Amino acid sequence: MNISRRGFIFGLPLFVAGCSTNSDHANYSARPDERHPLPAQPLDRVKPELRRQEVAYSGGERAGTIVVNTPQRRLYYVLGEGRAMRYGIGVGKAGLALAGDATVGRKAEWPGWTPTQSMIRRDPRNLRYAGGVPGGLHNPLGARALYLYRGGRDTMFRIHGTNQPHTIGHAVSSGCVRMLNHDVIDLYGRAGVGTRVVVIQA
Repeated sequence: MNISRRGFIFGLPLFVAGCSTNSDHANYSARPDERHPLPAQPLDRVKPELRRQEVAYSGGERAGTIVVNTPQRRLYYVLGEGRAMRYGIGVGKAGLALAGDATVGRKAEWPGWTPTQSMIRRDPRNLRYAGGVPGGLHNPLGARALYLYRGGRDTMFRIHGTNQPHTIGHAVSSGCVRMLNHDVIDLYGRAGVGTRVVVIQA
């Protein structure tokens, strides 16, 4: 079959879009191997610009650094050589956010969650969870959590998954950084304990 140059050029965007769609489906497919089997993430509920993708990156951070750009609602894992893996995130409400440098002090798969006293004061409904919530699909921390430390002490801020994927791209959390469960699993596999984290505020 012969394809004209004109036909190839006009068809190229569709071809590229098709590749992107296939990649998205692979990135967000079901994860039956998880301790708590994770269903596929419906892509119609996640804007294309908030989906995980490798992008050009011009920041000065070293490879292996996590950069949380709060105003952009984006998290970057710096790959080096001008590239980074970019993820859409949900961030803290005004006044509830970490800024500056931190370190991944520990990591957990399907972590449990206990609200802090400040969370309970801000929203008394959290009192019912004061005894803790075990890890699982209904846990607010989702599939993975990276605990942010400063000076060897827990800041009480986390990068974690979420059971509310519709909040990605918004400022809704109690200060932590939310990611789609599929994305936080990917980041968890890249970032080890000791990873530097840079949080940029407006």
